[in-house]
Amino acid sequence: MENNKDLRIRSKVISEGANRVPNRSMLRAVGFEDEDFKKPMIGIASTWSEVTPCNIHIDGLAREAKEGAGNSGGAPMIFNTITVSDGIAMGHEGMHYSLPSREIIADSIETVSNAERLDGVVAIGGCDKTTPGCVMSLARMNIPSVYVYGGTIQPGKLNGKDIDIVSSFEAVGQYHQGTINEEELHQVECNACPGAGACGGMYTANTMAAAVEALGMSIPGSSSTPAVNNYKETECRQAGEMVLNLLEKEIYPRDIMTKEAFENAVTVVMALGGSTNALLHLTAMAHSAGVDFTVDDFEEVRKRVPHIANLKPSGKYVMQDLYEIGGVPGVMKLLLENDLLHGDCLTVTGKTIAENLQVVPSLHEDQEVIRPLDQPIKDSGPLVLLKGNLAPEGAIAKMSGQTISRFEGTAKVYDSEADATQAIMDNEIKEGDVLVIRHVGPKGGPGMPEMLSITAMIVGKGLGGKVALITDGRFSGGSHGFVIGHVAPEAQAGGPIAYLANGDTVVIDSETQQINFEVSEEEYERRKREWKKPAMKYKTGALAKYAKLVSSSAKGAVTDFDLDE
Repeated sequence: MENNKDLRIRSKVISEGANRVPNRSMLRAVGFEDEDFKKPMIGIASTWSEVTPCNIHIDGLAREAKEGAGNSGGAPMIFNTITVSDGIAMGHEGMHYSLPSREIIADSIETVSNAERLDGVVAIGGCDKTTPGCVMSLARMNIPSVYVYGGTIQPGKLNGKDIDIVSSFEAVGQYHQGTINEEELHQVECNACPGAGACGGMYTANTMAAAVEALGMSIPGSSSTPAVNNYKETECRQAGEMVLNLLEKEIYPRDIMTKEAFENAVTVVMALGGSTNALLHLTAMAHSAGVDFTVDDFEEVRKRVPHIANLKPSGKYVMQDLYEIGGVPGVMKLLLENDLLHGDCLTVTGKTIAENLQVVPSLHEDQEVIRPLDQPIKDSGPLVLLKGNLAPEGAIAKMSGQTISRFEGTAKVYDSEADATQAIMDNEIKEGDVLVIRHVGPKGGPGMPEMLSITAMIVGKGLGGKVALITDGRFSGGSHGFVIGHVAPEAQAGGPIAYLANGDTVVIDSETQQINFEVSEEEYERRKREWKKPAMKYKTGALAKYAKLVSSSAKGAVTDFDLDE
């Protein structure tokens, strides 16, 4: 992989190379003039799209970033990459493309930036996979870069109460249970998403935005500024200016994205009670940055960080509420003051975390969104790493909002989300069951689909916390309940989850951090011998390529690992 730290103005390859005249002719056609060829070329990587409210406003933000870079001495150009709406893809075949889209985003930004020999990049994201996809590409290229988050959506309103996209999914379960009628379901549908911005709770988009701010790769405060707030445009102009400053000071992403910086990111995720997807994405981002950061490192940070945020899906408030009482910077200031962050980590401002936070006001005192550190929701982070004979490489349990730490029940095993969904609708899943959905991992799905529809139906049917759900797939940041995902190795790779049978007793204990099924060693070995690898579900196309290349979820489900390893 090319490491560009020692390169200077890469665009000189274009403006002064052997093909100088054709190169310049092409650039003049897109608006370059004589003076522009003396300037560093800055790419504005936009994830604008009309397929999701998370990203529908990003075209305007990209133009602001372009203006900021142009006014600061750069020659900026906007280019686009894709986005997938997780909320729209949820619950059907489309969800198989969600996690692979992260790799496509990273690959496409890397491809354009390196082919055009850009000197710096401002990347702007919104929906779940755009943030990690953008940052993975910036880490790979290692040219001066800034990430900007498009911002959170405002909460919807219905009958005087805040609702959001998760309310819609849970309303489906309530409708099937008979607790609401079709008109009430329609009212939830029409009011849950009022405009631009990513899903409003501490779901995956907001989790990853906060993590990247703590990592040092985005402007302080930008992860909690709402999408419809006019200051978001100012942040984008600042990002355009900032990338020129980073270029001048020769500050590169890998100077910022150190192991300590990843520990800071995990610290903020745990304090906020973020999405289980954070483990998957931060591990992948660390891989792209050449940082040795594993699921076990994630767990070490979790043990020392209290969960203090009363945020959805397990709490009451949304990201906009956090913004109004001091935002992510206020939370980081609290954590730094209590020696829970590495204050000497460098950021895209050219200053350290501690220097940035010096000018940040403390969180408002009269508020209920963030608890004092001595009165946490939980004494340690809620994303618990489990291991055992069911998940030798690990699995992740989200324990926020849970009053129980141990679950023992009878396995009911399904080899697809569709079969499990039908079982829930047919009332086959009862209190005390352990619902297992396998063959939905990175290779087996393929694409490791999220299970928000399933978890929302369980909650809607009144079984939240009364049924455990285990999968080698993953969960939306909006999922809550006794849910365990990322079971690795996955069933498609011959992991032990493939050997589970209906009627097996499964024991999950977040205190001992164990996940096991009770079967004799002889029976285990017999099932292992008799297991046959299923045929891959896709033979051609994007999903076939992804399934062939992708690593274990325990290693971030990446596709750009060293092929010689």
